[in-house]
Amino acid sequence: MKEGEMLKIMVPGSTANLGPGFDSIGLALGKYLTLEIKKADRIHFIPMTEHVKDTPTNEDNLIAKVAIGVATKHNKQLPACEVKVWSELPMARGIGSSAAAIIAGIELANQLCNLQLSNEEKLRIASTEEGHPDNVGASLYGGLVVGLHQEDQTRVVVVKNIDVDTVVIIPKYEVLTSSARNVLPESLEYKTAVEASAISNMLVAGLLTNDWELVGEMMNKDLFHQPYRSSLIPEINVVQEKIHDLGAYGSALSGAGPTIICFIEKGKGDYLAEKLASEFSNYDVERLDIDFNGSKVEQVQEVQKL
Repeated sequence: MKEGEMLKIMVPGSTANLGPGFDSIGLALGKYLTLEIKKADRIHFIPMTEHVKDTPTNEDNLIAKVAIGVATKHNKQLPACEVKVWSELPMARGIGSSAAAIIAGIELANQLCNLQLSNEEKLRIASTEEGHPDNVGASLYGGLVVGLHQEDQTRVVVVKNIDVDTVVIIPKYEVLTSSARNVLPESLEYKTAVEASAISNMLVAGLLTNDWELVGEMMNKDLFHQPYRSSLIPEINVVQEKIHDLGAYGSALSGAGPTIICFIEKGKGDYLAEKLASEFSNYDVERLDIDFNGSKVEQVQEVQKL
């Protein structure tokens, strides 16, 4: 990056799990984390929007931590830079704010240190950082990802043929991922685990064939996490009843929650959002596009002030 140039990184948020696709399925959403980077004499982050106003402005920022870690692993030093940060992703709401920050940090190091990382390498780094490939995979590739993260490898299948509208219901309160994990059981009985796995398999079959009636049914049958997390997010059952009456395919807890994502026939998302907004007036309700591009990088010329 030369003097007078600016680097722009855009990373979509994401939803994950879609019910029984626990820690394995992610879908990129049209809400974004955006960075504008230019040369500076120190590493400095400038929050530009409400969702990031309380994040650290120095090397303690998650984006900086990831970027510095990636650079160090490749025997490089992250150059000093000023980073302006815009985010449409509320923290601790289950729409991939931390995953987007991780992808942004990896890309920041990749660009400033000229690492020339492949997407497969970025995915591996991000999944190791996050612990699973669903949110980070969706933010990196766009579209729907079905993934597996193991000690020795990380694999994802990317699906771009997703023909559905999405509506999110975002409560005002936060649910930390750690809290949402703490309510999960340490183990499942073998018989229950087999049934839960079969439900997840049917969900994937529905996604790959665009059978959203089947997808919606399987979302509601999840045995992996939603029955336990409903104690933290009581709106789940209410939303399921409401959207069924409105003709939606189904709904699922988005990531660890508390956001609930709903799926309906393409072209009917605005209708569903309007109806749900009147039912849940104390929540943020909006239709979101699915992002099919994933993380993007642009070189732009800095505008000089007169």
